[in-house]
Amino acid sequence: MANVELEKARVRLYEQADRRKTILAVSCILLVVFSFIGFLNLINPDQIKLGFRADQSPVERFLYWVVIGMLGFIGPYGFFTAKKQREIKLIERRLPDFLRDVAEAGRFGMTLADAIVVSSSGRYGRLTPEIKKMAAQITWGVPATEALRLFSERVKTPMVGRVIAIIVKSSDAGGDVADVLTMVSHDTKEHQLTEDERRIAMSTYIAVIYISFMVFLVTIWILNVTFLPKMLEASGALSQTGTVVASPLASDLPNVVRSIRLAFFIATIVHGVGDGILAGVLDTGTIPNGLRHSFIMLLIAFFAFLII
Repeated sequence: MANVELEKARVRLYEQADRRKTILAVSCILLVVFSFIGFLNLINPDQIKLGFRADQSPVERFLYWVVIGMLGFIGPYGFFTAKKQREIKLIERRLPDFLRDVAEAGRFGMTLADAIVVSSSGRYGRLTPEIKKMAAQITWGVPATEALRLFSERVKTPMVGRVIAIIVKSSDAGGDVADVLTMVSHDTKEHQLTEDERRIAMSTYIAVIYISFMVFLVTIWILNVTFLPKMLEASGALSQTGTVVASPLASDLPNVVRSIRLAFFIATIVHGVGDGILAGVLDTGTIPNGLRHSFIMLLIAFFAFLII
Protein backbone atom coordinates (compact mmCIF):
# COMPACT_ATOMS: atom_id res chain seq x y z
CA MET A 1 0.00 0.00 0.00
CA ALA A 2 2.90 2.32 0.68
CA ASN A 3 4.11 1.90 -2.88
CA VAL A 4 0.62 2.64 -4.21
CA GLU A 5 0.35 5.83 -2.18
CA LEU A 6 3.85 6.84 -3.26
CA GLU A 7 2.96 6.42 -6.91
CA LYS A 8 -0.28 8.37 -6.48
CA ALA A 9 1.75 11.19 -4.96
CA ARG A 10 4.02 11.10 -8.02
CA VAL A 11 1.00 11.33 -10.29
CA ARG A 12 -0.21 14.41 -8.39
CA LEU A 13 3.22 16.01 -8.77
CA TYR A 14 3.14 15.18 -12.47
CA GLU A 15 -0.22 16.91 -12.80
CA GLN A 16 1.10 19.93 -10.92
CA ALA A 17 4.07 20.06 -13.30
CA ASP A 18 1.78 20.27 -16.30
CA ARG A 19 2.75 23.45 -18.09
CA ARG A 20 -0.68 24.04 -19.61
CA LYS A 21 -1.84 26.42 -16.88
CA THR A 22 1.48 28.25 -16.84
CA ILE A 23 1.45 28.80 -20.59
CA LEU A 24 -2.18 29.92 -20.46
CA ALA A 25 -1.32 32.43 -17.71
CA VAL A 26 1.65 33.78 -19.71
CA SER A 27 -0.56 34.04 -22.82
CA CYS A 28 -3.16 36.04 -20.89
CA ILE A 29 -0.45 38.38 -19.58
CA LEU A 30 0.83 39.00 -23.11
CA LEU A 31 -2.70 39.75 -24.30
CA VAL A 32 -3.28 42.24 -21.47
CA VAL A 33 0.11 43.97 -21.86
CA PHE A 34 -0.08 44.49 -25.62
CA SER A 35 -3.75 45.48 -25.49
CA PHE A 36 -2.87 48.03 -22.80
CA ILE A 37 -0.16 49.49 -25.04
CA GLY A 38 -2.73 49.81 -27.80
CA PHE A 39 -5.18 51.42 -25.38
CA LEU A 40 -2.55 54.02 -24.44
CA ASN A 41 -2.13 54.87 -28.12
CA LEU A 42 -5.88 55.34 -28.37
CA ILE A 43 -6.49 57.56 -25.32
CA ASN A 44 -3.30 59.64 -25.59
CA PRO A 45 -2.41 59.79 -29.29
CA ASP A 46 -0.42 63.05 -29.06
CA GLN A 47 2.23 61.78 -26.63
CA ILE A 48 2.21 58.02 -27.29
CA LYS A 49 2.73 57.07 -30.93
CA LEU A 50 3.89 53.47 -30.82
CA GLY A 51 2.84 52.53 -34.33
CA PHE A 52 4.20 50.42 -37.16
CA ARG A 53 3.93 53.08 -39.86
CA ALA A 54 4.21 56.83 -39.67
CA ASP A 55 0.78 57.46 -41.23
CA GLN A 56 -1.22 55.27 -38.82
CA SER A 57 -4.17 56.76 -36.97
CA PRO A 58 -4.68 56.11 -33.21
CA VAL A 59 -7.41 53.57 -33.98
CA GLU A 60 -5.12 51.72 -36.38
CA ARG A 61 -2.29 51.65 -33.82
CA PHE A 62 -4.74 50.35 -31.23
CA LEU A 63 -5.95 47.55 -33.51
CA TYR A 64 -2.43 46.54 -34.52
CA TRP A 65 -1.36 46.22 -30.87
CA VAL A 66 -4.52 44.26 -30.07
CA VAL A 67 -3.66 41.85 -32.88
CA ILE A 68 -0.15 41.43 -31.45
CA GLY A 69 -1.76 40.70 -28.08
CA MET A 70 -4.02 38.12 -29.71
CA LEU A 71 -0.99 36.53 -31.36
CA GLY A 72 0.74 36.41 -27.98
CA PHE A 73 -2.34 34.77 -26.48
CA ILE A 74 -3.28 32.16 -29.06
CA GLY A 75 0.24 31.36 -30.30
CA PRO A 76 1.92 29.76 -27.25
CA TYR A 77 -1.24 28.06 -26.00
CA GLY A 78 -2.27 26.88 -29.46
CA PHE A 79 1.09 25.35 -30.35
CA PHE A 80 1.47 23.81 -26.89
CA THR A 81 -1.96 22.20 -27.24
CA ALA A 82 -1.03 20.91 -30.69
CA LYS A 83 2.23 19.48 -29.27
CA LYS A 84 0.31 17.69 -26.51
CA GLN A 85 -2.10 16.32 -29.09
CA ARG A 86 0.79 14.93 -31.14
CA GLU A 87 2.28 13.29 -28.04
CA ILE A 88 -1.08 11.73 -27.21
CA LYS A 89 -1.42 10.39 -30.74
CA LEU A 90 2.08 8.90 -30.57
CA ILE A 91 1.22 7.16 -27.30
CA GLU A 92 -2.14 5.91 -28.53
CA ARG A 93 -0.65 4.73 -31.83
CA ARG A 94 1.35 1.95 -30.17
CA LEU A 95 -1.26 1.01 -27.57
CA PRO A 96 -2.87 -1.78 -29.70
CA ASP A 97 0.57 -3.40 -30.18
CA PHE A 98 1.15 -3.45 -26.43
CA LEU A 99 -2.30 -4.88 -25.74
CA ARG A 100 -1.76 -7.57 -28.36
CA ASP A 101 1.58 -8.59 -26.82
CA VAL A 102 0.05 -8.73 -23.33
CA ALA A 103 -2.78 -10.89 -24.68
CA GLU A 104 -0.34 -13.26 -26.37
CA ALA A 105 1.65 -13.59 -23.15
CA GLY A 106 -1.58 -14.27 -21.24
CA ARG A 107 -2.44 -17.13 -23.57
CA PHE A 108 0.69 -18.95 -22.37
CA GLY A 109 -0.75 -19.08 -18.86
CA MET A 110 0.78 -15.90 -17.44
CA THR A 111 -1.13 -13.65 -15.10
CA LEU A 112 -1.94 -10.10 -16.14
CA ALA A 113 0.90 -8.75 -13.98
CA ASP A 114 3.48 -11.17 -15.42
CA ALA A 115 2.27 -10.51 -18.97
CA ILE A 116 2.74 -6.75 -18.50
CA VAL A 117 6.25 -7.23 -17.08
CA VAL A 118 7.25 -9.54 -19.94
CA SER A 119 5.78 -7.23 -22.59
CA SER A 120 7.59 -4.21 -21.14
CA SER A 121 10.79 -5.42 -22.83
CA GLY A 122 9.31 -4.56 -26.23
CA ARG A 123 9.65 -1.30 -28.13
CA TYR A 124 6.52 0.83 -28.32
CA GLY A 125 7.84 4.29 -29.20
CA ARG A 126 6.60 7.06 -26.89
CA LEU A 127 4.58 4.49 -24.97
CA THR A 128 7.69 2.56 -23.86
CA PRO A 129 8.64 4.76 -20.83
CA GLU A 130 5.11 4.52 -19.44
CA ILE A 131 5.04 0.73 -19.88
CA LYS A 132 8.42 0.32 -18.18
CA LYS A 133 7.20 2.50 -15.33
CA MET A 134 4.08 0.36 -15.02
CA ALA A 135 6.20 -2.83 -15.03
CA ALA A 136 8.46 -1.36 -12.33
CA GLN A 137 5.43 -0.61 -10.16
CA ILE A 138 4.27 -4.22 -10.50
CA THR A 139 7.69 -5.53 -9.48
CA TRP A 140 7.52 -3.27 -6.42
CA GLY A 141 4.34 -4.99 -5.36
CA VAL A 142 1.66 -2.74 -6.82
CA PRO A 143 -1.33 -4.80 -8.11
CA ALA A 144 -1.62 -4.97 -11.89
CA THR A 145 -5.04 -3.29 -11.95
CA GLU A 146 -3.78 -0.45 -9.76
CA ALA A 147 -0.71 -0.02 -11.99
CA LEU A 148 -3.04 0.19 -15.00
CA ARG A 149 -5.16 2.83 -13.25
CA LEU A 150 -2.04 4.87 -12.45
CA PHE A 151 -0.94 4.54 -16.07
CA SER A 152 -4.31 5.87 -17.19
CA GLU A 153 -4.03 8.81 -14.81
CA ARG A 154 -0.57 9.70 -16.11
CA VAL A 155 -1.43 9.52 -19.80
CA LYS A 156 -4.95 10.98 -19.43
CA THR A 157 -6.39 10.38 -22.88
CA PRO A 158 -9.98 9.28 -23.63
CA MET A 159 -8.86 6.19 -25.54
CA VAL A 160 -6.44 5.01 -22.83
CA GLY A 161 -9.01 5.66 -20.10
CA ARG A 162 -11.66 3.65 -21.95
CA VAL A 163 -9.30 0.74 -22.67
CA ILE A 164 -7.92 0.57 -19.12
CA ALA A 165 -11.43 0.69 -17.64
CA ILE A 166 -12.47 -2.33 -19.75
CA ILE A 167 -9.34 -4.30 -18.80
CA VAL A 168 -9.68 -3.52 -15.10
CA LYS A 169 -13.36 -4.47 -15.05
CA SER A 170 -12.59 -7.73 -16.84
CA SER A 171 -9.77 -8.57 -14.45
CA ASP A 172 -11.89 -7.79 -11.38
CA ALA A 173 -14.72 -9.94 -12.76
CA GLY A 174 -12.34 -12.88 -13.22
CA GLY A 175 -12.95 -13.35 -16.95
CA ASP A 176 -10.51 -14.35 -19.66
CA VAL A 177 -8.39 -11.22 -19.81
CA ALA A 178 -6.48 -12.44 -22.88
CA ASP A 179 -9.64 -12.53 -25.00
CA VAL A 180 -10.67 -9.12 -23.70
CA LEU A 181 -7.24 -7.69 -24.51
CA THR A 182 -7.38 -9.09 -28.04
CA MET A 183 -10.83 -7.63 -28.59
CA VAL A 184 -9.84 -4.23 -27.17
CA SER A 185 -6.64 -4.19 -29.24
CA HIS A 186 -8.59 -4.88 -32.43
CA ASP A 187 -11.22 -2.27 -31.58
CA THR A 188 -8.57 0.36 -30.79
CA LYS A 189 -6.77 -0.32 -34.07
CA GLU A 190 -10.01 0.00 -36.02
CA HIS A 191 -10.79 3.26 -34.24
CA GLN A 192 -7.37 4.64 -35.16
CA LEU A 193 -7.80 3.64 -38.80
CA THR A 194 -11.18 5.39 -38.84
CA GLU A 195 -9.60 8.52 -37.34
CA ASP A 196 -6.86 8.46 -39.97
CA GLU A 197 -9.40 8.22 -42.77
CA ARG A 198 -11.42 11.07 -41.30
CA ARG A 199 -8.32 13.24 -40.94
CA ILE A 200 -7.27 12.60 -44.53
CA ALA A 201 -10.76 13.57 -45.70
CA MET A 202 -10.79 16.69 -43.53
CA SER A 203 -7.34 17.80 -44.69
CA THR A 204 -8.92 18.79 -48.02
CA TYR A 205 -11.36 21.10 -46.25
CA ILE A 206 -8.56 22.60 -44.16
CA ALA A 207 -6.66 23.36 -47.37
CA VAL A 208 -9.80 25.00 -48.76
CA ILE A 209 -10.02 27.19 -45.64
CA TYR A 210 -6.45 28.40 -46.09
CA ILE A 211 -6.97 29.00 -49.80
CA SER A 212 -10.17 30.98 -49.19
CA PHE A 213 -8.37 33.12 -46.60
CA MET A 214 -5.54 33.85 -49.04
CA VAL A 215 -8.07 34.68 -51.76
CA PHE A 216 -9.73 37.10 -49.33
CA LEU A 217 -6.37 38.81 -48.69
CA VAL A 218 -5.60 39.01 -52.41
CA THR A 219 -9.02 40.54 -53.04
CA ILE A 220 -8.36 43.20 -50.42
CA TRP A 221 -4.95 43.88 -51.96
CA ILE A 222 -6.47 44.31 -55.43
CA LEU A 223 -9.09 46.71 -54.08
CA ASN A 224 -6.39 48.64 -52.23
CA VAL A 225 -4.08 49.09 -55.20
CA THR A 226 -6.70 49.65 -57.89
CA PHE A 227 -10.14 50.73 -56.69
CA LEU A 228 -9.33 52.92 -53.66
CA PRO A 229 -6.56 54.96 -55.37
CA LYS A 230 -8.92 55.62 -58.28
CA MET A 231 -11.47 56.96 -55.82
CA LEU A 232 -8.88 59.35 -54.41
CA GLU A 233 -7.83 60.43 -57.91
CA ALA A 234 -11.44 61.10 -58.84
CA SER A 235 -11.91 63.14 -55.69
CA GLY A 236 -8.76 65.18 -56.43
CA ALA A 237 -9.89 65.82 -60.00
CA LEU A 238 -13.26 67.06 -58.82
CA SER A 239 -11.69 69.42 -56.30
CA GLN A 240 -9.36 70.88 -58.94
CA THR A 241 -12.21 71.58 -61.35
CA GLY A 242 -14.19 73.27 -58.60
CA THR A 243 -17.19 71.08 -59.14
CA VAL A 244 -19.62 71.22 -56.24
CA VAL A 245 -20.23 67.72 -54.95
CA ALA A 246 -23.22 67.27 -52.69
CA SER A 247 -22.25 63.87 -51.31
CA PRO A 248 -20.63 64.03 -47.84
CA LEU A 249 -18.55 60.98 -48.77
CA ALA A 250 -16.93 62.80 -51.68
CA SER A 251 -16.15 65.85 -49.52
CA ASP A 252 -14.12 63.79 -47.05
CA LEU A 253 -13.02 60.93 -49.25
CA PRO A 254 -9.50 60.38 -47.77
CA ASN A 255 -11.02 59.62 -44.36
CA VAL A 256 -13.62 57.40 -46.00
CA VAL A 257 -10.87 55.41 -47.73
CA ARG A 258 -9.02 55.11 -44.43
CA SER A 259 -12.19 53.80 -42.78
CA ILE A 260 -12.66 51.28 -45.58
CA ARG A 261 -9.11 50.01 -45.09
CA LEU A 262 -9.77 49.78 -41.35
CA ALA A 263 -12.92 47.77 -42.01
CA PHE A 264 -10.88 45.45 -44.26
CA PHE A 265 -8.38 44.93 -41.44
CA ILE A 266 -11.09 44.15 -38.86
CA ALA A 267 -12.77 41.75 -41.28
CA THR A 268 -9.45 39.98 -41.83
CA ILE A 269 -8.94 39.57 -38.07
CA VAL A 270 -12.40 38.04 -37.66
CA HIS A 271 -11.87 35.92 -40.76
CA GLY A 272 -8.50 34.61 -39.55
CA VAL A 273 -9.60 33.72 -36.02
CA GLY A 274 -12.86 32.12 -37.13
CA ASP A 275 -11.32 30.14 -39.98
CA GLY A 276 -8.51 28.92 -37.74
CA ILE A 277 -10.92 27.64 -35.10
CA LEU A 278 -13.00 25.97 -37.81
CA ALA A 279 -9.86 24.27 -39.18
CA GLY A 280 -9.04 22.96 -35.70
CA VAL A 281 -12.54 21.58 -35.23
CA LEU A 282 -12.36 19.83 -38.59
CA ASP A 283 -8.89 18.47 -37.80
CA THR A 284 -9.28 17.10 -34.27
CA GLY A 285 -12.74 18.14 -33.15
CA THR A 286 -11.40 20.58 -30.53
CA ILE A 287 -11.30 24.38 -30.52
CA PRO A 288 -7.91 24.79 -28.71
CA ASN A 289 -6.16 22.86 -31.47
CA GLY A 290 -7.47 25.41 -33.98
CA LEU A 291 -5.71 28.28 -32.23
CA ARG A 292 -2.46 27.47 -34.02
CA HIS A 293 -4.27 27.83 -37.35
CA SER A 294 -5.68 31.15 -36.15
CA PHE A 295 -2.17 32.25 -35.17
CA ILE A 296 -0.80 31.44 -38.62
CA MET A 297 -3.64 33.26 -40.40
CA LEU A 298 -3.42 36.31 -38.13
CA LEU A 299 0.33 36.49 -38.62
CA ILE A 300 -0.07 36.36 -42.40
CA ALA A 301 -2.77 39.05 -42.26
CA PHE A 302 -0.67 41.27 -39.97
CA PHE A 303 2.34 41.35 -42.28
CA ALA A 304 0.14 41.53 -45.37
CA PHE A 305 -1.50 44.74 -44.11
CA LEU A 306 1.86 46.20 -43.16
CA ILE A 307 2.94 45.66 -46.77
CA ILE A 308 -0.36 46.90 -48.21
